[in-house]
Amino acid sequence: MTASPAFAPTVELHPHPRTRDELGVILANPGFGNYFTDHMFLAKWTPDEGWAYPRIVPYGPLTLDPATAVLHYAQEVFEGLKAYAHADGSIWLFRPEANAERMQRSAHRLALPELPTDWFIGSIKALIEVDAAWVPNGDEKSLYLRPFMFASERFLGVRPSQHVTYGLISSPAGAYFPEGLKPVSIWLSTEYARAGAGGTGAAKCGGNYASSLLPQQEAAAQGCAQVAFLDSTEHKWVEELGGMNLFYVQSDGSIVTPELSGSILEGITRDSLITLARDLGHEVVERRVSIDEWRDGCADGTITEVFACGTAAVVTPIRSLKWEGGEAVPGDGEAGKVTSELRAALVDIQYGRAPDRHGWLQQVLPA
Repeated sequence: MTASPAFAPTVELHPHPRTRDELGVILANPGFGNYFTDHMFLAKWTPDEGWAYPRIVPYGPLTLDPATAVLHYAQEVFEGLKAYAHADGSIWLFRPEANAERMQRSAHRLALPELPTDWFIGSIKALIEVDAAWVPNGDEKSLYLRPFMFASERFLGVRPSQHVTYGLISSPAGAYFPEGLKPVSIWLSTEYARAGAGGTGAAKCGGNYASSLLPQQEAAAQGCAQVAFLDSTEHKWVEELGGMNLFYVQSDGSIVTPELSGSILEGITRDSLITLARDLGHEVVERRVSIDEWRDGCADGTITEVFACGTAAVVTPIRSLKWEGGEAVPGDGEAGKVTSELRAALVDIQYGRAPDRHGWLQQVLPA
């Protein structure tokens, strides 16, 4: 990558920000993705100027021409990460450089310009400094951050856009499981695939999520919270859920996770859990996992726990895998010891309750 241009955002404060009382009501029970902070970050890219015009402005609608390229050719990528308030009032990010690098890989795959890491992290820190009051405290709440990039040139024609917009919005998020870890059932999709070889499966782009919506509806109709996808070639190798990576705890204490095949998103939570599991003495193997191994392993006790992971929920225990005419239940179907142990190890680092031995945290604001 070429040297990044100077990052010096301008700031336009919201003329009518939420009052302290309004904000207090929101932060008491924010849910997920329901409320957005008073400001957002925007920048643009063109071939002549590169990345330019970084600015913080009041949160509000974007104006798009009907011929804006993203509406017709889906040239866009996004990220998801969180800011955490520690007990002393300081605010921290967890591995933001990993999100920046993944967004660069996604952008490359979608023929979009790569946003420099210092701009990515700088935009997040600048927005949090303005909207610091929106970062919740306690009960494992956090500020969810959504960086995104899209083709904003006005034209029709199948080619990369020559005008690109980068944006960042943020939303206070409550604990995903306020009553503790709640195991969920997932549905096996046998008709649809999330991504194919050579496709965009490893990129974090909206098309991957759009393709999961119909099978997700089918899963909901079967009483399941999520859908599991197999590979698109042999229809036998487990890939991931609609938006989460998978792990299998074996009866010997080892842990297996499907290897990154080019059609599986390189989850940052996934990578962090692999490191923490090894720290805790577990052997972790990244390899192909067949659907028959999943079914048979639950039946004969070889697989004792199954869990999924992602930024929003961190770790989600899997109660059962269901398909037409069958069901596979690992162990007793409850959140297992290893699942709970790994989740606690990760969130304790994120919230400053445990030492950050891997240097994953970056401070945004001091106490």
